[in-house]
Amino acid sequence: MSCDNHMDRGLVPDPSTPADADRKVEWAVLGHLLDANPDRFTIPEVSRAMNAGKADFGSEDAVERAIRQLVGAGLLHCCGGFILPTRAALYYWRLAE
Repeated sequence: MSCDNHMDRGLVPDPSTPADADRKVEWAVLGHLLDANPDRFTIPEVSRAMNAGKADFGSEDAVERAIRQLVGAGLLHCCGGFILPTRAALYYWRLAE
């Protein structure tokens, strides 16, 4: 498992709109889960990992929104309370390496 801080991926250096900020969190969450695969995490565990040191509602909500969007897009799925990357997301990740 990589120890990278996925919130610092730098995909959107200075989010100027809420949509840009949401995309940055989505990339960070997806990257975290793909790097950690096959480890399994619950939503609260993902939120704690992504928000190390920040326990405010806005940060936690951003991670939960990102997970919801990624599930809706077919890149993550929920299985027995755990959030897992889909086969398509894993395939993309391997191609991008």
